[in-house]
Amino acid sequence: MSRYDRRDLGLLLLRLGTGGVLAAHGTQKLFGWFGGGGIEGTGQFMEAVGYVPGKVSATAAGLAETGGGTLLALGLATPAAGAAAAGAMAGAAAVHTPNGFFNQGGGYEYAAALGLTAAGLAVTGPGRLSVDHLLGHAVNRGWMIPAAFAATAAGTVLVVGARTRRLRKAKEGEQDPLFDEEYLE
Repeated sequence: MSRYDRRDLGLLLLRLGTGGVLAAHGTQKLFGWFGGGGIEGTGQFMEAVGYVPGKVSATAAGLAETGGGTLLALGLATPAAGAAAAGAMAGAAAVHTPNGFFNQGGGYEYAAALGLTAAGLAVTGPGRLSVDHLLGHAVNRGWMIPAAFAATAAGTVLVVGARTRRLRKAKEGEQDPLFDEEYLE
């Protein structure tokens, strides 16, 4: 197998793995599959973590993950697919950031890994074993990469920024205890 063929096979494996995981996560949000909460349950969770309105946020995240993941797996519209999935994972990482990096402690490690892989695939391209290649890269042009990331970055900054402001405002007026309870005994 030539080096070029190995690259295409490697990209296919990355696309199938990352796209499949993203699509599965998205269907949990949209349809309640694989033990997910569906729009209703995910919407309630989204509201609880500051993404308001919850159902709209759940739908947007579910579509970005399901659609982006499916398109990545197929290797179709790869720049838009990877950027959409990366944006969704940036929103997820924002929720987990207070817990630190590692997933074991509820951190953002998993969301970051999925998002960075999706972004890397958007930049690298899908390889020859893809629908994009079959279509002559009609929806995978070089100019589409910065356009997709610019649009996704703008949307992500607006949504995550609104969430951050909402959480900050909710915390105003709250006071942390002056002493830990264990020292008062």
